[in-house]
Amino acid sequence: MELKPISQQVVVVMGASSGIGRVTALRFAELGAKVVAAARSEEGLRTLVDEIRRNGGAAEYKVADVADFQQVQAVADHAAHTFGRVDTWVGMAGVSLYATVEQTTPEEFEQVLKVNLQGQFHSAKAALPYLKRQGGALILISSVEGMRAFPFQAAYAASKHGVIALADALRSELEHAGIPVAVTTIMPPGVNTPFFNKARTKLGVKPMPAPPIYQPDVIADAILRAAEHPTRDIAVTAMGKLLAGSQRLSPELTDVLIQGMGFSGQKTDEPKSPAAPDNMYGPISGYNKIEGDFSSQSIGRGRYTGRENEPDGPGLGVVLIGAALGGALFLASRRNERERLEGPSTTRES
Repeated sequence: MELKPISQQVVVVMGASSGIGRVTALRFAELGAKVVAAARSEEGLRTLVDEIRRNGGAAEYKVADVADFQQVQAVADHAAHTFGRVDTWVGMAGVSLYATVEQTTPEEFEQVLKVNLQGQFHSAKAALPYLKRQGGALILISSVEGMRAFPFQAAYAASKHGVIALADALRSELEHAGIPVAVTTIMPPGVNTPFFNKARTKLGVKPMPAPPIYQPDVIADAILRAAEHPTRDIAVTAMGKLLAGSQRLSPELTDVLIQGMGFSGQKTDEPKSPAAPDNMYGPISGYNKIEGDFSSQSIGRGRYTGRENEPDGPGLGVVLIGAALGGALFLASRRNERERLEGPSTTRES
């Protein structure tokens, strides 16, 4: 499937007011794309579009809550009316809740799914009639947690699992019908964005991404690559690939790894009340920027090329995890071979 060069594209970015969405919109505009940015925060969208226009780019914005299909449809219609078509649609908007399953209310669980999963369905539903006209790319942002859930994030991980399933089903349907729309699922690891400042938390402290932490530009580059080169799934960075591989080959080993990094690794030392402002049901001001509070702890500044998963080297955490996985997989392969030859141990003992 051939996709247009980015310089010739009209691109919609949902969830563009901060973090990965904001840098992605800026990158598309820098490369010559016409950008339509959407999010719940008008303040964030206005400053983003102003920045793009000051730099000579073409951009519009539309305030929209992805949980409301009519608002998402209005974004698609606005893009097509303003620029004549839609070539790439990036579904980025998301919220999170840091709480145990017992602490999570049914209303909170429902809201996370409405934004993160139903919002992606709304994006696909609104974008497809326009993308089908000349072919294009639908890029849905999941997470490494779509492949393996972390503690304190049952609602978020469930929604991201769902995004992968939605993309798989849609991709099969489009391929069967011969419709030239490339569907890509992108799974970022922990990224240094304001997402963690805005998340609702019941941990007693401000949450943080589980290390290793990456810079937003690495994920943005993966998105830009998918907009020109059709790709089924992208587990961005070596950490994402290691986690996905370990979950497929040895879920029990992954359980051990998650115990090691999923609890203390997601907590800062900064106290935060459950009553602190969050963006669960609406935007909050003060966080309309790209990076969060973890620049000093982050790695991976650079460009994602599709060939390199770790732009600035793998980092100690990834090396250690890779070594642990390698050893465990070797032992697992030896065990499987022994059981193939001798039969399972339970059979031998009976």
